[in-house]
Amino acid sequence: MKYTSTRGDNAAFTASEFTASETIVKGLADDGGLYVPQKMPQIAKIPAGASYTAHAEGILQGYLDFTPDEISHCVNSAYSVENFLSAKIAPLHRLPNVSFLELFHGKTLAFKDMALSILPHLMQVSLKKTKNPRTQIILTATSGDTGVSALEGFKDIPGTKIIVFYPETGVSVIQKRHMITQTGSNVHVVGVRGNFDDAQSEVKRMFLDARLKDTLAEKGCEFSSANSINTGRLVPQIVYYFWAYSQLSCSGMSGGTPVNFVVPTGNFGNILACHYAKKMGLPVGKLICASNENKVLYDYFETGDFDSGRSFVVTNSPSMDILVPSNFERLVYELDGSLEKLNCLSAKQKFKMRVPDDFVGFYASQKETCAAIKRVFENHGYLIDPHTAVAYASYEKYARPSEETVIVSTASPYKFAKTVMTSLSDDYEKYDDFALLEKMSELTKTEVPRQFANLKSKEILHSGVVDVNEMENAVLQII
Repeated sequence: MKYTSTRGDNAAFTASEFTASETIVKGLADDGGLYVPQKMPQIAKIPAGASYTAHAEGILQGYLDFTPDEISHCVNSAYSVENFLSAKIAPLHRLPNVSFLELFHGKTLAFKDMALSILPHLMQVSLKKTKNPRTQIILTATSGDTGVSALEGFKDIPGTKIIVFYPETGVSVIQKRHMITQTGSNVHVVGVRGNFDDAQSEVKRMFLDARLKDTLAEKGCEFSSANSINTGRLVPQIVYYFWAYSQLSCSGMSGGTPVNFVVPTGNFGNILACHYAKKMGLPVGKLICASNENKVLYDYFETGDFDSGRSFVVTNSPSMDILVPSNFERLVYELDGSLEKLNCLSAKQKFKMRVPDDFVGFYASQKETCAAIKRVFENHGYLIDPHTAVAYASYEKYARPSEETVIVSTASPYKFAKTVMTSLSDDYEKYDDFALLEKMSELTKTEVPRQFANLKSKEILHSGVVDVNEMENAVLQII
């Protein structure tokens, strides 16, 4: 498998082919594009009832320039009982007309763990294969969950430093506390006075700054990424769509039955992985893109117009508060491929593009999100986080109960205790986020996850906050 850049036809750069190892180390292409596979691989047949790790090994072999032993090492190091609370890694929770694919049983209780538990291992193998001696500066902007998972995944990994920028007032209290108390000799966390799009745009600029690259090279360093722009983040996400289908098949669904997936969508990587799974041959029906009030993707799937030049809304599903979804560039490249549209995307200019037949978009307001949390709990005794609630509200609007559908559940409700509990009753308004962890435990008769034990009293290790134009100086000081 070889990869090309979405902007490889840019006259300023020579179009090239790259190995998976090269793309994992670099993260972002030198021309500013994202790496895409030249073709979709076909996977070896995975036996019915096979484990998650067997699925991962079978699928990743089509995308990586690794030996079978190297892939097995990465997979088994990542998806172990030490890293995941569920033996199934990503179990399905069945309700009468819909299933929830629970992707939140990893170390930080969010779906980002599914790929970020394996990315450090992929990175180490890739560095050896490319004979790269430089210290990797994992430079990442987060809307909440990526930062926590990346910090946990890369802490104390030799040959790396990780710097995470997060919107200082744009993540949940629990997410923020998790990041600013993160231990690890190589981890650094910095708040940004701005939103996620502001932070992500500046991170991309730094990746492409030739002067900054030279400065890093003099210090024996170079940038890489833990965001889903990195193929080492994106490709492992394909696995759990095949895994969900396998679980449905084992529970009695006829082979070949198309399954719809409802994906709460911010940076577009999660639903893009589902799209790749379908292109590989998985029987996917509709890819239902669920948005919150930052509904730039919903508007595109409704009208064909992509317009990110609008007001940013801070919502109760903060990990989806994104107006410029990075991974959308990969879909734009696939559908159109013109530099004109790609440049419009990065410049936040409006453009029109055909809408693929298998995608459909819906969105949920903050009020609808809260109502969905309450409705699911009252009707089924099942508690969901606000991002999953956006997906559930979108599923209800799609309204095809006869079709097999899976809602991708991206975070534990414990991560967003305030929103979840106050959605159930106004009586919880008087409690802070940490007290609500205990209230949620009492209500659901489940234990507060060990990751949050004593979180409120943990020592704050990262207190820096900068303006967007100060982010580069913060990076240089850390290095």
